[in-house]
Amino acid sequence: MQFKPDKLSPPERMGALLTRKQPDRVPFIPFIFGYCAKNVGYPVASIYEDAEKSFWAQLWSSMQYDYDGGPLYAYASYGGWEFGGDIKMPRSEWEQAPVVTRFPVETEEDAWNLKLPEVPGAGCLPIAFKVAKIQAEMGMPVTVPLTGPFTMAGNICEVDRLCRWMMKKPELAHHILGLCRQHSIDVIKFWVKQFPPESILAFSGEATTANQVISPKQFKEFAMPYLKDVHQEMMNHGIKHVLCHICGEQNANLEYWAQVPMGDPGVVSFGHEVDLETAARYFPNDIIAGNIEPSVIQNGTHEQVYELCRIAIEKGKKIKNGYVLMAGCEVPVMAPPFNIWTMRKAINDFGWYD
Repeated sequence: MQFKPDKLSPPERMGALLTRKQPDRVPFIPFIFGYCAKNVGYPVASIYEDAEKSFWAQLWSSMQYDYDGGPLYAYASYGGWEFGGDIKMPRSEWEQAPVVTRFPVETEEDAWNLKLPEVPGAGCLPIAFKVAKIQAEMGMPVTVPLTGPFTMAGNICEVDRLCRWMMKKPELAHHILGLCRQHSIDVIKFWVKQFPPESILAFSGEATTANQVISPKQFKEFAMPYLKDVHQEMMNHGIKHVLCHICGEQNANLEYWAQVPMGDPGVVSFGHEVDLETAARYFPNDIIAGNIEPSVIQNGTHEQVYELCRIAIEKGKKIKNGYVLMAGCEVPVMAPPFNIWTMRKAINDFGWYD
């Protein structure tokens, strides 16, 4: 079938949203990384270890599926490699992202001796910077990889250890979180020296702050202050928009998330655990994105995917500052291609503004 012709190009569509204007239709950004490599015949690991292949695999996939998001570089285990640990790139059939295999911090002594890494030479940063340079050369928004400080800390010292220290040695947890905050600020300062701040779209996310891991009280003490500082630093350096993924079950944290600056406007994405209407109430000045469940995209029928997208689009079109159809977390590498195409079909069938 042929889709209804667009009235705007993807940059024009996203530009309209980011200037608080209504676009022709709901944008579609699937939240997709490793799948793109598999889609074009590259190893999944190339998304994270080869800047050229990462960029082109993402761009070619966006052309194939006709979605609005462009290439960017990020991964959820950021911090472990960058602070001196080891990671394993995804090599097997079912792996889709890097994982930490040796944490930089395993003892209290390690924590107190932890040093800030070099920017931009640490871990993935040279690769991320190459992707950013390609983005700039192509006239695209330049992305800066920023994992939230709490998730970063959980990649440095392992989540269960961080949680024990929050309860028994809070000063140690705050010490690590302070280093994560400063590292993020160092990355921001480096990026804005290399690229015009108005061209930068910061990408950030917090998975480990989900309420399956920490309580709202712990979020308020150990996550919110550091998030606020990092996001405010972006604003202070002229970055106007943050794409922030609030991952997992975070309903009990939303009142605190709402105090974190996201930009003018920000794009705030959610997992299937957070209803889009609820998200819009807490973030009335931002664009809302999400929240199609990734497990349904991989394991569900195309009819199930289509129905979830219909419901999300019809809710999203009522959101004052706009909505982006997006998976609730990264699209699995083994998702059926037809299910991703079905998401685009749902946009065609339900996503047009009058």
